[in-house]
Amino acid sequence: MTTKILKQCVGIDCSKDNNEVCFGHLTKQLDVVYKATASFPNNKKGFKALAEWMKKLADETLKVHVVIEATGVYHEHLANFLVDEHYLVSVVLPNKANKYASTLTWRTQNDKTAAKVLCSMGLEKKLDLWHKPDPVFVHLKQLTRERERLQKECTASKNQLHAQEYSAYKNDATIKRAKARIKFLEAQIKEIEKEIQQVVNNHPELKNKISKICKIPGVGLITAVIVIAETNGFHYVRNRKQLASYAGYDVQEKTSGTSVHKKPRISKKGNSHIRKAMHFPALSAIHSVQYHHPLKDVFQRIVAKHPDTPMKAYVAIQRKMLLLMYTLWKKEEEYILDYEEKKKSTANNKEAIAAKENTEQTQIESPTEKAEKTFVIVEKEDVLSNIVSKKRMTMKKNPEESANTHSPKKK
Repeated sequence: MTTKILKQCVGIDCSKDNNEVCFGHLTKQLDVVYKATASFPNNKKGFKALAEWMKKLADETLKVHVVIEATGVYHEHLANFLVDEHYLVSVVLPNKANKYASTLTWRTQNDKTAAKVLCSMGLEKKLDLWHKPDPVFVHLKQLTRERERLQKECTASKNQLHAQEYSAYKNDATIKRAKARIKFLEAQIKEIEKEIQQVVNNHPELKNKISKICKIPGVGLITAVIVIAETNGFHYVRNRKQLASYAGYDVQEKTSGTSVHKKPRISKKGNSHIRKAMHFPALSAIHSVQYHHPLKDVFQRIVAKHPDTPMKAYVAIQRKMLLLMYTLWKKEEEYILDYEEKKKSTANNKEAIAAKENTEQTQIESPTEKAEKTFVIVEKEDVLSNIVSKKRMTMKKNPEESANTHSPKKK
């Protein structure tokens, strides 16, 4: 008797040279059964051999779900190949896989057990499917991260130059090389920024959306591109809470009983590149003298409530600005600085128009309108008088029936 299979899954632990694979299925009794394990090279030949191996073991009536652990960049070629072959692919972060592995009773940890963990995770959990990212956003993401690395190197070189210049034992050759290195890094940063601008200009729809986001005071081209590239154009974001969690702005609280009462703080478990990009736009929006940003009132209110921790207010403004960028991107709308005031003024105008219409209706009517109304009233009175006269004529013709209708019944 063959057992009915509800789901079949393949767990793959990727490394630079090899891919450890485990094929399993979930039975009707909800038992996880590991059918086979194997190892394939991490190249095109290995990918084709893996596909043939899965076809031999798989049940043709069910789709195969492949779960891959994200290990740097080693999993990217395999994930793209499997998506092109129309497999259901899920890419799992290492911390999630480790958390799930801690719930199992296995004590051995190696590549084979890691593949089994991923296989059972795919069978027991409902995982989000992975799709190929947009090549434009991938290109922008590479450029923005390269720019960030060069900025770190440039800052470190400037600090080293400052230390050398103020040292009691100066080395002119070292100072000369440091200045040349700083000049080279700054030139490369400018070159990357020009390339970012060129990529945006080559895609009119993307340029239009980014220009609308850049209307937010404090948000420039680089900030908008970093946020959009890191989120793949907000493709995987389903709601505002998910975006806040992805960026690490979700509030983490830990309390238990009467003894454990830790202060709530943001988790910082999300994408750190987004938080770095949102730091200076929030500062410029709060401390700008040219305009009064609506978030400035929010900042002052939070600082008044928590005067000892002003950084809490800065983080809150960063989160609000990020969610505002997401809303404008999804709705394809342009930022309006005095949106709330204009909204109130339009509401007041609508109320004034409605009140004016009501007063115009209640005003004294014209003579023609009066004549029309009196004509209608006279017509109604004529109709009623005709009905009454007909009833009287019928009563005169049949007096007995009329008397019976008005006389009370005898018991």
